[in-house]
Amino acid sequence: MKRIHSLALLSAALVAGLSFGASTVFGQATEDAVATGGQFPLAAKAGVDSHAIDVAPEGAINKGGFNDRTWKFGPVTDVPGGVKIWNPAMAKLKAGGKVTGGTAFYTTDPEIYCAMANGGYDFIWTEHQHSQRDWYTTARMWAGCPRARAVPGVRVAYTDEREEQHALDAGALVLVIPTVRSVEEGTLARNWAMFPPLGHRSNGGGQAFTMWSNVPGGYRNTANDNIVLIEMIETLDGLRDADKIAQIKGVSALFAASGDLGNFSGFRQGQPDYERAINIVHDAALKAHIRLCGPLAWRDRPDFTCFQAASDTGLIGMGIRAELGNLANTQGVPEAGPYAVGGEAYVAPRPAGAAGRGGAAPAGRGGRGQ
Repeated sequence: MKRIHSLALLSAALVAGLSFGASTVFGQATEDAVATGGQFPLAAKAGVDSHAIDVAPEGAINKGGFNDRTWKFGPVTDVPGGVKIWNPAMAKLKAGGKVTGGTAFYTTDPEIYCAMANGGYDFIWTEHQHSQRDWYTTARMWAGCPRARAVPGVRVAYTDEREEQHALDAGALVLVIPTVRSVEEGTLARNWAMFPPLGHRSNGGGQAFTMWSNVPGGYRNTANDNIVLIEMIETLDGLRDADKIAQIKGVSALFAASGDLGNFSGFRQGQPDYERAINIVHDAALKAHIRLCGPLAWRDRPDFTCFQAASDTGLIGMGIRAELGNLANTQGVPEAGPYAVGGEAYVAPRPAGAAGRGGAAPAGRGGRGQ
């Protein structure tokens, strides 16, 4: 009996713990959370067709037969005094500052993510297009430091309601949409990102409503003005529609994809056809009066003001080289074994004085595990 009682207490504790964890990480709302009971004076009478599709109730703003195309959106999400910008990445973008996003590609560890988020970037580009990470893991990382200096951002896999809903409900304030190939796809991407009346995003709750619960005006009512939406132009058909994509209301910036524009065009940076492709994106952003994004290497390229920076693993290597300077990659060379000259782990040293990314690398094995 004592054993059963102990197991029951343990089970109750586990349930309580799991419930707390789920609400902390996800803050998930239910339909009942926004409903109230009591009296229902305007409800259809039991068993009687109210003809609501054809007849508006007394006092309704939308008169006559129901029409989704002419529907006048109600005032429940209006913010007295107007919407304030509370997302620092959006504030800097609007001010014309150079916005940087460090790339969390491999990490699944909240501590590593939080170290990046407090390292100096404006947002973290959490990779979901090419990474194997799942949304639960990403939500946990973002929840690990909800007030980090860099706000959470993500590149989703593709234009999709589920992808964008997961990203935004988990708390993303910067949303990057890859390979936007047409104005129709760009509009869909905007629709899934933004709440009505601008878009079609569902108001289902999630971690975002906990992370951003104290923002002025409330998260739901101000998210559309505070989410940075970046649409990537990476393909030839994307270039064709770049001007139209840039004009979509709610799009904050176009990203000229340095890698895939080469992949899809057959040319590389510096060649006239490649540069023409980049300039098409440049011109589209300028004409639409939105921002222009690219790789951090283009920080000094005219009119580029937002950038994807290095990945988590790349940063580790750069940090080590920066710390060690000319001591980097100067490991000893033993007489025998895998690290000896000719061994499987041996890497020939750079010539004396040859500069690497972190400085000169004089004599030594130069690095292992290439």
